[in-house]
Amino acid sequence: MQNNTSTKHSINWFEIPVRDLAKAAAYYGDVLGRPLKQEVFGGIPHAIFAAEGDTAVTGALIEDAKRAPVAGGVTLYLDVSAVQPAVERAVKAGGKVVQPLTDIGPHGTYALVADRDGNIVGLHAPKA
Repeated sequence: MQNNTSTKHSINWFEIPVRDLAKAAAYYGDVLGRPLKQEVFGGIPHAIFAAEGDTAVTGALIEDAKRAPVAGGVTLYLDVSAVQPAVERAVKAGGKVVQPLTDIGPHGTYALVADRDGNIVGLHAPKA
C-alpha cells in the first residue's frame, strides 16, 4: 500500500439536470450565496459550482435534452456555512423544504430542499 498524502473523494464531479439553466443557476447562486460560472462543454450548457483546492469536489447544473430532471433522483449534499440561512434562501428563490434543519450530532446539521425542477438536494454544514 502506498502512503498517499493526497485525500481523494468518492465523488469527483456531479451533474444536476435542469430545464432552464439561467433560472437554475440563479436559484443555486442565491441558495449558496455565490454565483455559478456558466460554460459550454461538448455542446452542453453547464453552470459550475465553485470549488477551491486540489482535492475539492465540484460539479455543474446541466441543460441537456437527453437528461431531464427526475424528482426523487440522486441526492447530493452541498456544503454551506450554516444550513438554516441556506434553507431560507432556497425557499425565497423558489425551492421547497423536504426535510427541515436536522441535527446529526457530531456530523453537523443538514436539510433537504427541492429545487425549481424537483431535484432534491441536501444542504450540509459540519459541526463547528
